Formats: sequence, structure tokens, C-alpha cells
Amino acid sequence: MRNYQLSLPTFKQELQLIQKGFKYIAGIDEAGRGPLAGPLVAAAVILYCSITQSPFINLIRDSKTLSERQREQARQVVKAHAQSIGVGISSTEFIDQHGIMSATISAMNEAVDKLSITPSFLLVDAVILKDNPLPSSSFIKGDSKCLSIAAASIIAKTTRDSIMQSVDKTYPLYGFSQHKGYGTQKHLAMLKHLGPSPVHRRSFTPVKILLSSITKNNST
Repeated sequence: MRNYQLSLPTFKQELQLIQKGFKYIAGIDEAGRGPLAGPLVAAAVILYCSITQSPFINLIRDSKTLSERQREQARQVVKAHAQSIGVGISSTEFIDQHGIMSATISAMNEAVDKLSITPSFLLVDAVILKDNPLPSSSFIKGDSKCLSIAAASIIAKTTRDSIMQSVDKTYPLYGFSQHKGYGTQKHLAMLKHLGPSPVHRRSFTPVKILLSSITKNNST
């Protein structure tokens, strides 16, 4: 089993900023840039310093390294130690119209706007938030470095998974509750068999190719 101890995020960056006079540090991350279906969800989280005393602090890390059960446990830890949580969502339609990067930035800015506390500084995973006036730093693989970003990754992932569970009830044949819209072999097979649903991203290559094929066949 892989040892994640080497890449566990810390609260060091946040504490350094607090010592410099930035009172409220928000970590920001997203979930759902890669799937073929469903929305993109971003989260912003401002943690209390008490998170460093939690016996479950090691659960707060990149959400992709956690099982579904561990993510739910981690979500409860984040909620217990968060001063504020904000969530932003970019719909499938927005993604298709504006592109995935613009959708990511839009959802992240929305998540910041929905915080009940105005943050003093933003720690962002990989993305530079253009047009946001707040001071910020962007980190590649920030969810493995900064605890606040890792907390945001957990909120974003669990929120999106919940949305896809609901989508599965509306379109049960695609298996959204299992693959969450990612391009698994089963998903691609059902997509080819059923055609795209209203929640599929028509600007993404596998869906675009399928739609092109359908249009071509209908015109012959």
C-alpha cells in the first residue's frame, strides 16, 4: 500500500500568513474537471487553527487518496473545524459554453463569494483566480501541501458525488452513481448505446465524436 505520510498537507502555510496579519485564510479546490457528464464543483474553506489538534487530521488530504467512507469521515472533520465553507457550481451548460477553465474559475470565485466570512488571503489549487481582488497564491498539487486546500478538495468532491447520486436517479441507465460521470469503460459503452443525456458535456471529445457520428448517420 502506498505511504501517504510523505505527502500529507500541513497548516504551515496558513500559520505563516496568519502571523503576517492575514486573519482568515481560505483554501480553494474543485472536483469534476475531467468527467464527461455533470457539473464542476468548487469549495472554499476557512479552517480554525484547532484543526491541528484533531486526532483525525490525517484524513484531511487530497480527496482522491481517500475511500468514499474516509471522505465522508473527513467531511465531518472539516465541518467541525471550519469557520466557514462556501460552494460554487458550474453547470454542464456553462462548461459547454465557456470551457472548463472558465467554468473552474467561475465556480471557485462563487465559492469564495458564498463564504460567510470575507477571507484575507486565498490558497488555491493550481488555478490563478483572474479578476479576484483578494490576495492569493496558487499551488500545484496544493491539496497535498496545504491543509485548507485539502479540506476544500474534500468538500468539493463529496458535494459533487452527492449531486451525481441524484443525477443517477434521473438517468439510472448510465451508472452515474458508480463512475460519477468519468469516462470509464462502462460509461462509454452506455453512452454509445443510449446516446448522451442532458447532463453530458457536449464539448468534451468522446461526447462530441458520438454526436458527430449520430448527425452523420441521420444525414445519410
